[in-house]
Amino acid sequence: MTVIDSTISFIKEQYKSQNFIPLHVPHFGGNEKKYLLETIDSTFVSSVGAYVDQFEIMMQGITQTQKAVAVVNGTAGIQVALRLAGVVKGDEVITQALTFIATANAIVYNGAIPVFVDVDLDTMGLSPTALEQFLVENAELREDGAYNKNTGKKISACLPMHTFGFPVHMDALLAVCTTWKIALIEDAAESLGSLYKGKPTGSLGKLGVFSFNGNKIVTSGGGGAIVTNDVSLGAKGKYLTTTAKVPHAYEFVHDEVGYNFRMPNLNAALACAQLEQLDNFLDNKRKLAKEYESFFAANGINFRTETPETKANYWLMCVELENKVERDLFLETTNANGVMTRPIWQLMYRLPMYAHCQKDAQHNAEFLEERIVNIPSSVR
Repeated sequence: MTVIDSTISFIKEQYKSQNFIPLHVPHFGGNEKKYLLETIDSTFVSSVGAYVDQFEIMMQGITQTQKAVAVVNGTAGIQVALRLAGVVKGDEVITQALTFIATANAIVYNGAIPVFVDVDLDTMGLSPTALEQFLVENAELREDGAYNKNTGKKISACLPMHTFGFPVHMDALLAVCTTWKIALIEDAAESLGSLYKGKPTGSLGKLGVFSFNGNKIVTSGGGGAIVTNDVSLGAKGKYLTTTAKVPHAYEFVHDEVGYNFRMPNLNAALACAQLEQLDNFLDNKRKLAKEYESFFAANGINFRTETPETKANYWLMCVELENKVERDLFLETTNANGVMTRPIWQLMYRLPMYAHCQKDAQHNAEFLEERIVNIPSSVR
């Protein structure tokens, strides 16, 4: 029996099934149906309702932040967070090319331009060393911030992503961004429940954004949240995502361009029931990660684990294969035998709409692109 065959058998044993095993499925074992029925009975099923308020309170507690804003999805959350951080049309935003496409798309939705800087091998997230090197070589610091010497454009924000729930090296990234007067916004879409030096991801930058899509560790079907410790900034986010409507007893008054990005109360009801189970989900995922780690270590395959001083939520677990040939064989064989596996994302600058964007050498990102494979990671 080959290592891949053993892997297939092991995963099917973990999930107690010989049928098709998806990459990540939601688990509804709490108050989901109860809260949804209460919402329907209340008739408040759209963007106003008790569960929207409750969801925001729960997210403030979980992320240890001062303000949370419920939004329709994580992509919309990043778009608004960048605007709140001061990103305007024509600005540049530094991010990683090794990410889900929503990260880059949200930058463009603001009329800004992505700049791709390499990741670290250990976190698979934006590298502070690569960021500092890029800025030293390509930027100049002016009174009002950093400017790209090649394009003349202002570098308004830095947008690291906590890949698969593994926190980036936040202290070092924050230090570089502070020196260069660049706002740091965390793409924490995948990292709900992850900790960096005891602090929740999403709480360390100027703003953080989470996703509650159907494949996330906690889902509301569709939904997202912006979190921040700047209460006034959070209030501005709430205002912008509710069509920039000025409060009035009956008049429709809007004083700037806003967004209809509000999370419906139905989705918030589902999210609240899911958040109540977050600790249990995290415990189950860590147990599965330990089982995977032991199995793959015995079979000579590198199972990715959390870095020192962090606690990962292990949203999507992954292995690192020897090379692209081994990766492709692993992907082909597992999927053909009813075990869903997926490669890491194609690097953003390989896509036609981002091929023109400035980037650095991307040695680590390209190394990981050829080797990382996600394996089934449901809470079981």
